[in-house]
Amino acid sequence: MTVSVDVRFRRSDWLKPPDLRRVPAFSPAEDRLNMAASVRCFLRSGKNAVSSLGLRGIHKSSAAAAQMMVRDALNQAMDEELERDERVFLLGEEVAQYDGAYKVSRGLWKKYGDKRIMDTPITEMGFTGIAVGAAMAGLRPICEFMTFNFSMQAIDQVINSAAKTYYMSAGRQSVPIVFRGPNGASAGVGAQHSQCFAAWYASCPGLKVVSPWSAEDAKGLLKSAIRDDNPVVFLENELMYGVPFEMSEESQSKDFTIPIGKAKVERQGTHVTLATHSRYVSFCLDAAAVLAKEGIECEVINLRTIRPLDVECIETSVMKTNHLVTVEGGWPQFGVGAEICARIMEGPAFNYLDAPATRVTGVDIPMPYAKILEDNSLPQIKDIIFSIKKTLNV
Repeated sequence: MTVSVDVRFRRSDWLKPPDLRRVPAFSPAEDRLNMAASVRCFLRSGKNAVSSLGLRGIHKSSAAAAQMMVRDALNQAMDEELERDERVFLLGEEVAQYDGAYKVSRGLWKKYGDKRIMDTPITEMGFTGIAVGAAMAGLRPICEFMTFNFSMQAIDQVINSAAKTYYMSAGRQSVPIVFRGPNGASAGVGAQHSQCFAAWYASCPGLKVVSPWSAEDAKGLLKSAIRDDNPVVFLENELMYGVPFEMSEESQSKDFTIPIGKAKVERQGTHVTLATHSRYVSFCLDAAAVLAKEGIECEVINLRTIRPLDVECIETSVMKTNHLVTVEGGWPQFGVGAEICARIMEGPAFNYLDAPATRVTGVDIPMPYAKILEDNSLPQIKDIIFSIKKTLNV
């Protein structure tokens, strides 16, 4: 008989300060871990990252802007919605007294207390079921998974309880809930903690699936997700939490939201369309900066939402550039890129293609632990450049 055991340790099991109310925002150990993760993220970008950084610099939006990290944008979005609507509450592992495993919920427990910010046991099936039931009863829960890999423990609640209830009740019972947390590969955490769930959840009717890239994406989309009357799967990326972006003056308003289901063109181009989401928007912008030196202008689309997919935005771009490359960190089979290619083939943009669409994805294997193998299992800037040149036949 084989017994499957979910073995995880909370950081609070080995780090218990005398007074949790006085824990600093980041410990020195966590600072070192964050710095190491940032360095690994930079190094894995490939040798062309160095040359492209000079061209692109810090992620910029407009002149009147303030810098904000993605984790702080998420924190601000939850803070504003908790303040705006007393039905909103947050629950999950270590979200309260410890300020969240990644400090996304920092300060919220002190501000809103135990009734609005709830620590849970390590029982995803249990607390996800509680959150879904609370949503059915009229509240608006934000259910945090420490990583979406752990959401598999609760996938029956997400799919069968949350996603299908509105349809099965003939529209009488809505389930306004947000499932959020880090998604996709991090660095050095092995096969069980390194998968992208975008395609998994986007294949299910009844769910909306959001995948932000920038700080503005994170804030605007999370606020929209919390206000939505449907269950929303909100896929963040661990390696993006500490990345600073410039926030426009508009995005700093408490009324700022980004509509779910609308993509954004991050860079205009005329030769090829790059459709991507989450962390790989950065990779595509870096690849575009490198190729611009060679006279190749790439149009980069930040999908923002995986379901519903903004097919119109992709089609409009493909009709202009006549070429398409999709980029994602997930597996190739039945992935987000595969769905985009199918939609283009079935729609009016197909007749505008001058070459077959190309996919850049993670390798079709469980994630290896060894760093050199892990690096070669995920898309790099050089892989994107290679696929673009192959598509353009240059």
